[in-house]
Amino acid sequence: MTEMLESSYLCGYCGELNEALVDPSGGSEQAYTEDCTVCCRPNALRVRIAADRAVTIDVEYEG
Repeated sequence: MTEMLESSYLCGYCGELNEALVDPSGGSEQAYTEDCTVCCRPNALRVRIAADRAVTIDVEYEG
């Protein structure tokens, strides 16, 4: 079982901090949609995992 990596991002709509668990077995570059835990709007996430397992998340409006 792969250990999930913890990261966070700011919602593209309301600006609130959201926590994200990233599965490194999905590859070093991933894209998926996740709803904000505060305003429930969808955020398009582009996730990059570096060789040192550092996670970078870029957020775009979904829709």
